[in-house]
Amino acid sequence: MTSTRPTVAVLGTGIIGAPVARNLAAAGFDVRAWNRDRAKADPLAAAGVHVAETPEEAVRGAKVVLTIVKDAPAVLDIITAAAPGLADDVVWVQSSTVGEDIDGLTTFAADHGLALVDAPVSGTRQPAEQGRLVIVAAGPERDTVDPLFDVIGKKTVWVGTEPGAASRLKLALNTLVITLATSVGEMLALAEGLGVSADHALDVIADGPLDSGFLQAKARAIRADDYAVTFSVDNAEKDARLVLAAADRLGIRLDGVAAAADRLARASAKGHGDADLAAAYLASYE
Repeated sequence: MTSTRPTVAVLGTGIIGAPVARNLAAAGFDVRAWNRDRAKADPLAAAGVHVAETPEEAVRGAKVVLTIVKDAPAVLDIITAAAPGLADDVVWVQSSTVGEDIDGLTTFAADHGLALVDAPVSGTRQPAEQGRLVIVAAGPERDTVDPLFDVIGKKTVWVGTEPGAASRLKLALNTLVITLATSVGEMLALAEGLGVSADHALDVIADGPLDSGFLQAKARAIRADDYAVTFSVDNAEKDARLVLAAADRLGIRLDGVAAAADRLARASAKGHGDADLAAAYLASYE
């Protein structure tokens, strides 16, 4: 049966992009995907996704193009490579965490006649696989993209009609993600150093006002010495630097994020850059 839903090109099939492409295909969208490392995209063929050789091939004939890669320079490289294949009426959904670099992407969209929807996501591997991401969105074409967002997310928070507001809000949200994850590691390291039970510390927190699923997940990873990646140390440091750049421009001091960025850099230098953010705990020890 032929799908009546628009063709969607997903550029970037990493931890978030791959399940996004898979879920869209399962929901009846015609999905075309590309990844710089094709080996990460090839398994999507079994889900009915067409795996393209180039960004240009992936976007040819697509009504919606979704980019979800590491940072703004990578996004710009990919959308530039894709540009010859873009149709005149394409809606570009930009879901990478790019911070205030969204302004350069907005300029590219205007120069190429693209309707840009600024839509970073909140969530990691499991929410992406379950179609339970939270999408923070700003831009036009809401009627076009809401059906996609309904498939890949549990909630979409529209924060404006002009691109930029969503990426800026994501910066603010990431201050909590980054500082909470690093604080969990510091708490557990100090408890262990003091000779008291980390499990007891977590029992005190459980079901109280300080508790959260995120806190418990990072604590479990640390306690199990299992740093299977959902959001890597290097990506978290990149996001922390984006936060700090915005804060510096505004004259706002974010001491907790600055300390977390340095901690993440130490963890990366110790060889844990590709591990989960919880591995910032390992920077507690020389």
